[in-house]
Amino acid sequence: MTEESRGYPDLYVQFLYYFNILRDYYECHEVLEELWLEEGRDPLWQGLLQIAVGLYHFRNENINGARKLLRVALNKLEPYPARCAGIHLGRLKQDARELLIRLEGFEEAPVRYQDLNIIVLEPELRQRVEALKQEKEGRDDAGR
Repeated sequence: MTEESRGYPDLYVQFLYYFNILRDYYECHEVLEELWLEEGRDPLWQGLLQIAVGLYHFRNENINGARKLLRVALNKLEPYPARCAGIHLGRLKQDARELLIRLEGFEEAPVRYQDLNIIVLEPELRQRVEALKQEKEGRDDAGR
């Protein structure tokens, strides 16, 4: 997806919501896998979902799984430009690469779990993620 194609799929908006706001990497995988299958198995979507799964493994102390998924994700995302799909993909790749380096040495120097962030550059996309957040919070408040 290039910067010119501004029609961001709802599933992508949900992915960003789960990734940046809820930190629910299992749901990230679920929604982006659906998009990946719908959109012809685009390696961009697969790479992003693999970063989420890598973080899911890291959070659950499956260091080998985290290393494997981050490695595969970085390979998939390598050809994409730094600014892609309305996000700062270059920064995400850099952060994932730095985390992978730390995880490669985990046995000698354990690292504490940390989330990564996806910087949303495109104002329309940022607004849609924020609107989804407000909608979800409104539902939560109504249910109390």
